[in-house]
Amino acid sequence: MTEVKDSATPWVAKHTREYVESHGKRGHKWHGVRTLVLTTTGRKSGDKRRNALIYGTDGGDYLVVASKGGNKSHPLWYLNLVADPDVHVQVGAEKFDATARVASREEKQRLWPTMAKIWPEYDRYQARTNRDIPVIVLEPT
Repeated sequence: MTEVKDSATPWVAKHTREYVESHGKRGHKWHGVRTLVLTTTGRKSGDKRRNALIYGTDGGDYLVVASKGGNKSHPLWYLNLVADPDVHVQVGAEKFDATARVASREEKQRLWPTMAKIWPEYDRYQARTNRDIPVIVLEPT
C-alpha cells in the first residue's frame, strides 16, 4: 500500500498509528470496545487516509458509524468512501480490501441498536444533531 495520512484529529491519529505499527496488538481494544482501521481515498486529494473506528459485525460484514461525535457535518472519511467505496480495512492483525456502502433506511433500523449497544454514546450523538448519522457496511471483497 502507498503512503497514507492519518486523521487530522491528533488523538485519533495517535491511536491509528499505534494500531498499525503494532499489527493490532495495541489499539484493537479501546475503552473496552473493538476498533478497526479504515483506509479511504481522499475524494479531492486522492491521498490514502486512515482512521481508527469502533466497529460491530453483521454476518461476515463489518459495521462502522459516521457519527463525528454528533457534529452537524459528516466525517471526512465518510465523504471519501461515498465518493470511492473501495476501502482497505485492518481488524487486529488481519488486513483486507472491502467495499463500503451506506446502510439503507431499513438496514439502519436493524443495525443501529447493535452499534448503540457497543457504544451507547451513538444514541446521544444522534439526539443532538439534525443530521441522520449513517451506518456504514464494509463488505470484504
